[in-house]
Amino acid sequence: MKLSLFISSRFIKSQKESKLISSVSFITISGIALGLIVVLLALSILDGFEKVISEKISNFNSQIKVTGFGNRNLNNPETVISNIQKKFKDEINLIEPFTYKLVIIKSKKITDGINLTGLTKKYFNHSIEKYLIEKSKNENEFNSIYVGKILSEKLKIKIDDKVTVFSLRNNKPPTIDNPPAIEQFIVKGIYETGIAVYDDGNAIIDFNLSQKLFGMENEFSGLNIEIKNSDPNNFAVNLQDFLDYPFYVRTIYQVHQNIFTWIELQKKPIPIILGLIIIVALFNIVGTLLMVVLDKTNQIGILQSMGLSKKKLISIFILNSNYFIYRGLLIGNLVALILSVLQKYFNIISLPSKVYFVTSVPVSINLINYLIVNLITILVAFLSAFIPAYISTKIKPINAVRFN
Repeated sequence: MKLSLFISSRFIKSQKESKLISSVSFITISGIALGLIVVLLALSILDGFEKVISEKISNFNSQIKVTGFGNRNLNNPETVISNIQKKFKDEINLIEPFTYKLVIIKSKKITDGINLTGLTKKYFNHSIEKYLIEKSKNENEFNSIYVGKILSEKLKIKIDDKVTVFSLRNNKPPTIDNPPAIEQFIVKGIYETGIAVYDDGNAIIDFNLSQKLFGMENEFSGLNIEIKNSDPNNFAVNLQDFLDYPFYVRTIYQVHQNIFTWIELQKKPIPIILGLIIIVALFNIVGTLLMVVLDKTNQIGILQSMGLSKKKLISIFILNSNYFIYRGLLIGNLVALILSVLQKYFNIISLPSKVYFVTSVPVSINLINYLIVNLITILVAFLSAFIPAYISTKIKPINAVRFN
């Protein structure tokens, strides 16, 4: 092994003196490194998307959402909650009612249509308060409203500004006997999740106040349920069987199926990309080593005539290929890691949140991804090195010594 390593190191040193071989070697190493960077960054970004969006959607929403079929109002929230708790008391961590209606909101200058949600104080503190970026110092909570950052910018409103909300009452068109609800609110807080679907076109008020505004009295739109350690899908199925019509039970992944489907769709091309990059790396390594074999034909013949075995000759070229592989891997991993860290902590690349759901490219550095990609690259590159190594053993010593 020491002899193979010595000869291989001499080959590598002589390659640096040859401009052609040196250039090809540089291209091979660069090809491996670039391929590795592309795959590792793609996996890190996709994992980041899934992690960030899942966390924010889970935190801003509940794991299980119960609504009425056709978005109809449901009756007697206290009774429904009591029945659910009796049946699933060991599986539920939190269960709170909510209201949800489309309304018109008006600031001094701008009018817009939004989704207005009524939440209990307990659920607000559990899920929403952590996203508040601005909060009023005024202790009076009467007619308070919380709006998303994008919506606040659109309406040109700030903390303690007044807005007017127009809503249908009792889900019926306005008439003389059923006039529309008109209520003035004070902006108590502005929240930012980084997901445009929540930060734009959404506002939150107190649950009891929303019931009065919408004319719902002892009605509610649905339930937010947080479960303990149960599987959300199984829990949703069991709860649906228990509640039956007109209740409609869904997990957070079903409510936001379009977002999670989009994330999964982005992951589909990764194996194809990885395969293509490996093939390119394979051809680069094979081509470079074949040029080395051609360049060192005379030396190969001399070594064979001196009794060097075929096994030793193959090991020389395998070690030679390792030079390209490991340098490419080192550069690729290092650059991918540096770029990932820079993006993760400094948000260098921003995104249009209305298209990508987040305001900057999210990155999740998963060492398992690095390990798997590196192992696959090493395995394929190592196997590809056998082709030129095997060809070198077929060279006849006499012809090789006379080769010029």
